[in-house]
Amino acid sequence: MCLGVPGQILDVDDSPLRMGRVAFGPTIKEVSLACVPDAGPGAWVVVHAGLALDQLDEEAARLMIEGLAQLELEPGEG
Repeated sequence: MCLGVPGQILDVDDSPLRMGRVAFGPTIKEVSLACVPDAGPGAWVVVHAGLALDQLDEEAARLMIEGLAQLELEPGEG
């Protein structure tokens, strides 16, 4: 089973690959943003294995975070 977790993009670096720092609660990770070319700082994305797969609106991200909390997982733990 795969688990994608929501995170918020803090900043983007386009050279040489599109990468960004993404916050998962207090945890910050370097993530590939190649699959979400329109996502920028402040955007919410679903991340699996270091790759942002899709962009979310803030409400969808909030609902996913609440669902993870019900499973007793924090964003970034998957």
